[in-house]
Amino acid sequence: MLERIGEMHGREVISVLDGSRIGYLGDIEFDTQQAALTAIVVYGRPRFFGLFGRENDCVIPWSAVKTIGEDAVPVSYTHLRAHETRSNL
Repeated sequence: MLERIGEMHGREVISVLDGSRIGYLGDIEFDTQQAALTAIVVYGRPRFFGLFGRENDCVIPWSAVKTIGEDAVPVSYTHLRAHETRSNL
């Protein structure tokens, strides 16, 4: 199946390890030397309606992407946000 990058933008990214919603696919990293996809990028959440910027972006290696579904992108990856630690997960 052929699909354009623009059509994948906005799909929900979900961890298959713990079922958490990581966010929405915002961008893709591409290595121009190797002509290969290297990662997907989930943009950080806006802080206070975007007035104080946003959280750090989540860059997920392409090797963690299980498949590109019609509605979601399942990944083998766990993302910790700035306010979370392993102890309160």
